[in-house]
Amino acid sequence: MKRKVLSTILSVAMVAAMLVGCGGGSETATAPAESEAPAAEEAAPAETEAEGGEEAAAPSGEGGLIGVEMPTQDLQRWNQDGANMKEQLEAAGYQVDLQYASNDIQTQVSQIENMISNGCQLLVIASIDGDSLGTVLAQAKEAGIPVIAYDRLIMNSDAVSYYATFDNYMVGTVQGEYIRDQLDLENADGPFNIELITGDPGDNNARFFFGGAMDVLQPYIDSGKLVVKSGQTSFEEVATANWATEAAQSRFDAIIASNYSDGTNLDAVLASNDSTALGVANSLAANYTGEYPIITGQDCDIASVKNMIAGKQSMSVFKDTRTLASQVVKMVDAIMKGGEAPVNDTESYDNGTGIIPSYLCEPVFADVNNYKELLIDSGYYTEADLQ
Repeated sequence: MKRKVLSTILSVAMVAAMLVGCGGGSETATAPAESEAPAAEEAAPAETEAEGGEEAAAPSGEGGLIGVEMPTQDLQRWNQDGANMKEQLEAAGYQVDLQYASNDIQTQVSQIENMISNGCQLLVIASIDGDSLGTVLAQAKEAGIPVIAYDRLIMNSDAVSYYATFDNYMVGTVQGEYIRDQLDLENADGPFNIELITGDPGDNNARFFFGGAMDVLQPYIDSGKLVVKSGQTSFEEVATANWATEAAQSRFDAIIASNYSDGTNLDAVLASNDSTALGVANSLAANYTGEYPIITGQDCDIASVKNMIAGKQSMSVFKDTRTLASQVVKMVDAIMKGGEAPVNDTESYDNGTGIIPSYLCEPVFADVNNYKELLIDSGYYTEADLQ
């Protein structure tokens, strides 16, 4: 896959412009943050009904029944994704069966089976594990039901019609470039100490995030200007099951104890998302005495934005779920009316059965300098949410 690497970190003015839409072209807060997010309360009944084995009630709509399958409510971003999708699809005239699978693969399979048998005419699916849905999606294909993979590419299934996501490689590129520029790696002598952490090995996006960032950072590691004292640099070594904050914290407890307990500075942490960044921050608070490092993140979850304001996280890539939901609604509407969904990438995402036509929305980053413009002025959060 050939990609263009972002040349510079985006300015505040450019960021504001990008926020208006997807442009040409995450997992993330922890359960405590979810409890603070209004979207969590809105989405909660859907998971309760799903776990009880009953079909979620769908409002009346003339456009048809759309199944929306989300992986979990344990992370704030999925509550926001589900709520935004449901709201916008219903506003477009569709009925919506929204389900959350409690991060359990068999639950997700069962929910999709129910959506198929209950007459859903199109499925929008954010998978728990990209390789786990082949059998159930074969049923969808046999029934003539189109499938849009949402944010996570569903692998090894020819039932996937389209893919809608943010530009995941660019997410990592933005994170890598942020570290590069904040440390002034082009001019500073170094060396600087860095540690790496990414997401769930079953989430195909995690490899894109990590790959985009490492394409920026690896030359500095190779030259010795960046030093990974733990020696853990491969994707497999730095992956975090389920993107779990607790797992990230436990791993960094061990890294700090072995490499930074004597006051040695940790200068930067490449964290692929906010839930792993939160685990890093928790570990630093408990175990670290050196100068505070640069820490990246993704999704602008409430807990991490609060940490950003407090100086405990440097940045977070902002993926406005309202923007992605709007694009998916356009794709759904085009398919349901017998046309082809709008896409802007037909080269990058091969799920093992061929290239999946994709729409990639453009990510931007938030930090202490621009979070008010991006997150509050846009209505994504209120001031009270971040107190």
